[in-house]
Amino acid sequence: MGAPLDIVVLGLSLRSAWGNGHATTYRALLRALEARGDRVLFLERDVPWYAANRDLPKPPFGRTALYADLDVLRSRHADDIGAADLVIVGSFVPDGVAVGDWVQANASGVTAFYDIDTPVTLARLARGDTAYLEPRQIAGYDLYLSFTGGPTLQRLEREFGSPAARVLYCSVDPELYFPQDLEPQWDLGYMGTYSDDRQPTVDQLLLAPARAWPEGRFTVAGPQYPAGIRWPANVQYTPHLPPVAHREFYNRQRFTLNVTRADMIEAGWSPSVRLFEAAACATPIVSDRWSGIESLLEPGREIFLADSPAEVLRLLRDLPESERRAVGERAQARILAEHTSAHRAAELEGHVVALLAETPA
Repeated sequence: MGAPLDIVVLGLSLRSAWGNGHATTYRALLRALEARGDRVLFLERDVPWYAANRDLPKPPFGRTALYADLDVLRSRHADDIGAADLVIVGSFVPDGVAVGDWVQANASGVTAFYDIDTPVTLARLARGDTAYLEPRQIAGYDLYLSFTGGPTLQRLEREFGSPAARVLYCSVDPELYFPQDLEPQWDLGYMGTYSDDRQPTVDQLLLAPARAWPEGRFTVAGPQYPAGIRWPANVQYTPHLPPVAHREFYNRQRFTLNVTRADMIEAGWSPSVRLFEAAACATPIVSDRWSGIESLLEPGREIFLADSPAEVLRLLRDLPESERRAVGERAQARILAEHTSAHRAAELEGHVVALLAETPA
């Protein structure tokens, strides 16, 4: 790489992963950027629901700062924004439209919007209810860093005028996620915040197999599940699992389930961080289907795809143990070769350096 970059990121909470899947992605990326010599400042809005649930109150990488409101942000961090080589505004940032306008007006380096929710964002833009981004702003960001690859990148450039839409998938930090020699506690597990559009697939690919196989052991972890859900007796439910417990959670499963939101299935090319984290632990993955998944992990060799409870049960009960382990190990090798946080940091630097080289002196 060239000279280190000064980077400012305005994102959802880095200090709290409570109901905040962005935290894992940002933590891994910032740690990797710092390891490469970049200087990173992460700015997050100080809000009570994150303040009460901070699992990483003092991140051991980069610099972090809280701000109470837009006035505090503008008064304290105008110089940081103006001097940075790269300023990133993330999706779902509170008052993100106002933050984006301020960044675009005051940054002297590259400006980027990092959309960790691209299909959700595009669906909301179509409905006109996106509080963190307006269509007019997309052309004003030098880079649109998208959680989603494939045809969505061309759409962002063609329909919304993005000068450069580039994929920046989430990733995994291999220092935090790796295989452990632990006794399996569950045959199949799933981790994810409740959502109406994912729950039918959770029902079909986890709860229905659990009901059909009372001897099996299953688990679900994640917040916001309705109190009225009737969990089968052989399903253990955990309302919240902090990131420090994720590695053991995966390593205690014989298989783990990946379930994708409807907007992301429609867009395709939208891998969840669960794919990368579970694979890094060499835990075999059972997933729903969506376009582009085969570009990340090869079905039948590095990941299993399932459409019905019967298919899930065949894997859980009939797959030879040697093949189960082999699939997990092949997935691990693939992810470590292509999808670590170090890969993402290098990709991000490459995008920025290319844009800076195009900018007249």
